[in-house]
Amino acid sequence: MGFIFSKSVNDSLKAQQEFMLMNSRLQLERQLLMQNQMRERQTAMQIAWTREFLKYFGTFFGLAAVGLTAGAIRKKSPGVLLPIVPLSFIFAYQYDMGYGTLLQRMKGEAENILDTQRTLLELPKGPLTYEELEKIRRSQSKFFIEK
Repeated sequence: MGFIFSKSVNDSLKAQQEFMLMNSRLQLERQLLMQNQMRERQTAMQIAWTREFLKYFGTFFGLAAVGLTAGAIRKKSPGVLLPIVPLSFIFAYQYDMGYGTLLQRMKGEAENILDTQRTLLELPKGPLTYEELEKIRRSQSKFFIEK
């Protein structure tokens, strides 16, 4: 009688463990999907912001170029055109970020760093551990009572 009961308990325990494993896997998959969705949305917002900024900066750059060119012609001094140089670099960068291949090049460089220069990514004092976090939490907590 005891053997049948213990076998039933063991089977129930095994089934419960399998259920918990599947449940934690499903929860992890959902978490990964949610994090990826949030990352994609943040990247899309960054690209959209860059494109919107480019419209305003492009207008400013165009007006500045026309105004500086007119000033250079009026004063007969090509030095007046000098501010167009840094402004054109900013404009080119923003255009590349919003409509060009800057993000693909950045992604490729990031993959290169991950593959070949892993030591650049190491944190000072190594990765954070649970024990370190608990030590910090205990030192900062006003309500923690040591047992």
